[in-house]
This record gives sequence, C-alpha cells and structure tokens, in this order.
Amino acid sequence: MKSSKIVIGIISAIAILAAGGYWYVFILGAPQLDPPQQQTNTGLKFQLETFNSQAMGKLRQYGVILPPGYEKNPRQRYPVIFLLHGGHDDARAYVDKYAILDILHKLYQSGKLPPAIVITPDGNDNRGSSPLYDPDYYDGPNGKVGTLIGSELVQLVKSRYRTLEEPQFWAMGGISSGGWGAFNIGLRYLKNFNILFSHSGYFTDSSGSQNSPQQIVQQLSATDRKQLRVYLDAGKNDTDLLASTQTFHQTLNKLGIQNVFYAFPGGHGLSGPDIGWNYFHKHLKDSLTYVGEQFKKEMRR
Repeated sequence: MKSSKIVIGIISAIAILAAGGYWYVFILGAPQLDPPQQQTNTGLKFQLETFNSQAMGKLRQYGVILPPGYEKNPRQRYPVIFLLHGGHDDARAYVDKYAILDILHKLYQSGKLPPAIVITPDGNDNRGSSPLYDPDYYDGPNGKVGTLIGSELVQLVKSRYRTLEEPQFWAMGGISSGGWGAFNIGLRYLKNFNILFSHSGYFTDSSGSQNSPQQIVQQLSATDRKQLRVYLDAGKNDTDLLASTQTFHQTLNKLGIQNVFYAFPGGHGLSGPDIGWNYFHKHLKDSLTYVGEQFKKEMRR
C-alpha cells in the first residue's frame, strides 16, 4: 500500500513537471531566466503598425522605431534597418526580449550608428508562431513571406516614412532563423538591400537548395557581389549553427564578397550572460555598429 502511494506520488510529480514544462515552453515560449536590462529613458518609442498585405492576403503587423529628431527634421531622410525575429517570436520580440531600444540609444549617442528607421516585421507564415517550427522566410505553401518582407513591406515603408532610396542605405538582419531569413530574402532583393547580417543563423534549409543562401549567393552576378556587405556571428555553443555560418563565410571569401565573421562565447539557451536573449542583445551592438560603418562610408561619398 505504501509503495503504491509512492508510485502514485512519483507519477503525479512527473505529470506536474511535464505540465509545467509544456506551459513554460509552448505557452510562454521559454522566456529568458535573466533577460537583458531595459532602460526606460532612451527617448525612443516602439510603435506597432498594421497594413493590408496583398502578398499574404490578410492584415499584417510590423514594428517601427523612428530615429531621434524625426519629427523635428521634416526634410531629412534616413537609412533603414529591417530586423527579422526567430522562431516563436513576433514583431515585438526585439523590444520585449532583446532590449533593442537600449542598444539603439547607446549607438546613436556614441555616433556608431547614424539615426535610422528600424523596422521589425512579423515574419510568421500562415501557420502562426510555434516553438515546433521556424518561420518560412520564403514564398511557399504557407504564404509569400519572402515577397511580403523583401518587396511589399519595402515599398510600404518608403511610402510611409522619409527613407533614403538607395539600397546601400538599407540593411536587413536577424537572429537564429531570422538570420537565415534575412539572407534567403535579402539575396533575392539586392536592389532593395545591400547590407545583410546574421546572429547564430543558418545558411542551408530543409526546404531545399532554392531556399539556402549557401546556394543562392553563388548564383549572384559579379555586380551584385561587389555591392553586397555582410556581417556574420555565431555562438560557440551552437556548434551546428557555427559550422553553417563559418562555411558560408568561407564561400563569401571565395566569391570576393566583403564580409566579417566572429565566433563568440555562448549561443542559444535560457540563462547566462552570453546565452539566449543576452547573446543577441550583446552582439546586436556589433552588427549594428558594422551597419553604421557601411552607412557612414556611403554618406561620405
């Protein structure tokens, strides 16, 4: 009798743990246990906007962070940065998880990044957001996400905000699957984006070589290769993603495409100064500094 109660107790404990694990991962999305600290006095504001997408056939969202002084300088035009989220994220992720307002504030103050219009698209496909799969950052059976971000949203942003028009003043990057998405989409739309970056992303995809930047980049013309600027990093804990990023870096070198690559401590995970949200927070400062350097070079021409 006593042993049966022990067994029942063990089974109950396992059920509680399983339910708690399901709630933590599938409902909450496995939040960081020690998230980056957010400043409240940056002076920057995040606004969630909607538009009717023809590519997706429904109402879609994107986030926008306008640069300091945007309203006070009605004749000034600005460069643009698209930030693509990873799996089980949305248009708010860069603000809610990665403290992007704090990053932008510090980069603007230091002069490392010229004031820019920052766009955070909702990159989820018609299946919605789930920890079971990454977003389909391409035109496929789950929606035309590639067209949505690479073309449609570009034209919308140009119509709604005072942007610089030339692609050398447009950058797109992302974290994890958003890094893959930035290159899978960006390499198809180099007339819109000349600067691409990835944080612990990947460069081949199970959907086939048609959605693998590792293959797409080798098909670029000599002119496109000359215009492209690339930033890459990957966490040393993310061994597969690190290997994929390093192979892509080597391919870029062979093709003569300007790029930088860094392997940093840490990577994906739930807790630690170089882990998860903290990894991406820390190294978004690096990628956006690189983007700022490219913008400033073009502005001096």
